[in-house]
Amino acid sequence: MADLFDSPSATPAPNAGPRPLADRLRPRNLSEVIGQAHVLSPDGPLGAMLAAKSLSSLILWGPPGVGKTTIARLLAAETDLAFVQISAIFTGVPDLRKVFEAAKLRRQNGTEKARGTLLFVDEIHRFNKAQQDGFLPYMEDGTILLVGATTENPSFELNAALLSRSQVIVLERLNLADLERLAQRAERELNRALPLDGEAREALLEMADGDGRALLNLIEQIMAWRTAKPLGRDELATRLMRRAAKYDKSGEEHYNLISALHKSVRGSDPDAALYWFARMLEGGEDPRFLARRITRMAVEDIGLADPQAQQVCLEGWQTYERLGSPEGELALAQALVYLALAPKSNAVYTAYKAARVAARETGSHPPPLHIRNAPTRLMKDIGYGAGYAYDHDAEDAFSGQDYFPEGMKRPVYYTPPERGFERELKKRVEYFARLRAKRQGD
Repeated sequence: MADLFDSPSATPAPNAGPRPLADRLRPRNLSEVIGQAHVLSPDGPLGAMLAAKSLSSLILWGPPGVGKTTIARLLAAETDLAFVQISAIFTGVPDLRKVFEAAKLRRQNGTEKARGTLLFVDEIHRFNKAQQDGFLPYMEDGTILLVGATTENPSFELNAALLSRSQVIVLERLNLADLERLAQRAERELNRALPLDGEAREALLEMADGDGRALLNLIEQIMAWRTAKPLGRDELATRLMRRAAKYDKSGEEHYNLISALHKSVRGSDPDAALYWFARMLEGGEDPRFLARRITRMAVEDIGLADPQAQQVCLEGWQTYERLGSPEGELALAQALVYLALAPKSNAVYTAYKAARVAARETGSHPPPLHIRNAPTRLMKDIGYGAGYAYDHDAEDAFSGQDYFPEGMKRPVYYTPPERGFERELKKRVEYFARLRAKRQGD
């Protein structure tokens, strides 16, 4: 049964079609892997493990097409372990039991060259938490060395017990230089140059979006064309379907991109803000979600430094609701640029959080008697509202009374900065502080 899960032979079956280019170019050793130098170099975690001949169970976390399967296969070869591959999508508990039994037999009866098993589990995050627990005893007794591959954040998708027994290795999307090297390798394998001019070649690399396997699949399509002269960027775009941007509206990428958008606004960079805004829209994000978050940015990061910012966002949101997509998205983009260029202040946000903390800590303290509500005769008789000074009747319309609970030292939560409209508010805060000290000193 174990043979069912072992890696297929590199020799194609009789009558099989030509091997895909991605399979033909699969690296034969780790030095041929393109990209991932940060983990494969002698100073990287995998390079150090191999040098020390001490490979531990691993979780390879990275986007599609960056070499997770290839690296796992080559690690098995480097460490003389039998390579067994399964997919969490197609494998159930009975299949897992058979894999573990085969690994036990291999460990007991294996030759010097195959005395252990590297079990590669693709899409390991697809296993539920109970199924993930099933790997633990076989990892602990050495029956398998687990290498799991996932495109999802292991912190959220894998249970703590499995993570504590594995080292997470983060693989990165291939950059344009890596993709160019891969394209050149494909041209050597096919003994033919890509029929593209310089701009079209750049467009092809961008279209691959950091995915090496996707690039090789695109190259196979292009090499099948019969062209009299190299194609330009526009001709390439008409012949190839554009790859959809990787974007999971409910997963980690969603939160990463909205974080990038928010921080670009906070950093007063309208160009970066527009880029991340467009990325989310291109990925299919709901513009209403973006309208809500943009309005939140106005309150949190601009605040009273520019009181108009919030109104600009609300008007942009309302315009979107009236026009819909795509016309209404321009109104949201306009609000976004306004926020990015507005003076920044989180003074109210910070003050509000500090007040919430104080409210939790002093929540049982009643208001002082002079500012309590006194709707009945009894309440008035026991002192509710007694001594309250009506500010409009006071000099400068300011009585300077203490409105905090009795015995509570007066705190300061709101400290406006010298930015935007809050310069004026700072003057008012200081003015009332001086008057308060004068009134309370009299």
